[in-house]
Amino acid sequence: MDIHSQLQTIDFVVIAVYAVSVISLGMVVSYRHRGSDDLFLAGRSFGWPSVGLSIFATNVNPSFMIASCSVAYASGMVAANFDWLAWWFLVLLAMVFVPHYLTTGISTMPEFMERRFGKATHVYLSWYALFTTMILWLGGALYTGSLLMSQIMGWPLWVAALVLTVVATSFTVAGGLAAVVVTDVFQSVLMIGGALTLTVIAFLKIGSIDAVIAGVPSDFWTLIRPASDTKYPWHAMLLGYPVLGLWFWCTDQTIVQRVLGARSVRQGQLGCVFTGYLKILPPFIFMLPGIFCYILHPGLEDPDQAFATMVVNYLPAGMTGLIVAVLIAALVSTLDSGLNSFSTVFTLDIYVKNFRPDATPKEIKWLGRVSTVLVGLLAIGVVLAMDTVARNLFDLLQGVIAFVAPPMGAVFLIGVLWKRATATAAFWTLVLGSIVSLGCGVCHLEEWPNADFWPHYLLLSFYLFAGICLFMVFVSLLTRHSPEEQPLATLKQTYAKQRSGARLVWWLWGVLAVIMLAIYILFD
Repeated sequence: MDIHSQLQTIDFVVIAVYAVSVISLGMVVSYRHRGSDDLFLAGRSFGWPSVGLSIFATNVNPSFMIASCSVAYASGMVAANFDWLAWWFLVLLAMVFVPHYLTTGISTMPEFMERRFGKATHVYLSWYALFTTMILWLGGALYTGSLLMSQIMGWPLWVAALVLTVVATSFTVAGGLAAVVVTDVFQSVLMIGGALTLTVIAFLKIGSIDAVIAGVPSDFWTLIRPASDTKYPWHAMLLGYPVLGLWFWCTDQTIVQRVLGARSVRQGQLGCVFTGYLKILPPFIFMLPGIFCYILHPGLEDPDQAFATMVVNYLPAGMTGLIVAVLIAALVSTLDSGLNSFSTVFTLDIYVKNFRPDATPKEIKWLGRVSTVLVGLLAIGVVLAMDTVARNLFDLLQGVIAFVAPPMGAVFLIGVLWKRATATAAFWTLVLGSIVSLGCGVCHLEEWPNADFWPHYLLLSFYLFAGICLFMVFVSLLTRHSPEEQPLATLKQTYAKQRSGARLVWWLWGVLAVIMLAIYILFD
């Protein structure tokens, strides 16, 4: 389906209005914060609505939206587990990690590891964080987004990449995290509203819930698949998803930085709760259109065309432009978050700590802006390199997360929960764990020696995580604490430092747990 050929003048007007609106909003925020020297955390001034909506917008990108529709067309709602299980790890982030992150006053994940395990771990993790941000958040997202925009707008790939980078970089350079979070809030509302509109229009075309249920196989509504299922066996999801969730939600700089900008532990925790409630929505507004497409257009040769099929056939002029704007908003929200995250780690953890420890706030702010521009240009180069290698390279990047996650997740989890963990164990767990995990990932993705040799990638991620955890525990027991290490306060001590308790937060988590249990009972 060719969306570009369906666009009319009113659609281009809507797209232009979106672009002008988001850039203008970002610039207004940048102007208001022009006197602030904190480009990276916006003076830790965010309340819970901004934190929650920004995390949600960062998580959603065009490939996420289109892939959700595609997998629902092919397999039903089973992939909703990736959204509806996220709340467990948002609880872990809010109630275990956030108190440590915010009470220690850190700005980056490598800085937190330096507090806990010393310089060597900090240096390694800084470069590891830059690598994952560039590949997963910037290069991969910009590549798929540029491919999409080149198809929609009829532009060459490099032009699409340049335009998207300019839009995302414009206000990120000027306003830092403050502009990123405010524009993320705006774009979250746009994404939810646009996707919900498409869902409602498609449902009205089908006519009734009974027609929806009767129009698809019964297993389309099953969330927990048997162990014999080749794509989503229940045991692989149960064991493997927590590894991905731990890294993504609790330790990745791009996600966690939104919480680090909260004005208090309580606001950060409430922001995580809000994200947990928002994560109820994606299966309903991004996956249901795929199921509706299965009913209205059975037999599509390529399920990836499900989203475009719905847009082309059921949206009137102007609404198509809105959906294109929604896709751009999803990409820009991911890009600006990745740009700000990369700039933060590079400036604070690489440049300042190693080359200019006495840098002034203004110098740090200036370098942050320069590094944001440079990494934006580097991301365009990565996009062009990906295009010369393979058109479906980003499909492989989705699986890379399963092999990036184990070493970092293990070190953070054990480092926070176990005081006996040592700096030596943490460093060698990161180094050797990364080599083994990424090496297995490459072999798995390349199907070497053959596809039958490897278990499901989620199971393999769990096995790697378990082995890496055992290695860290073993080495910790054989080594002594380093003078550089700073033991963390216990959670009880950390909560005692707060002026207000977490009773409200726990009540909200309890309500969310009841809602999620009801959803699983409804579907299964």
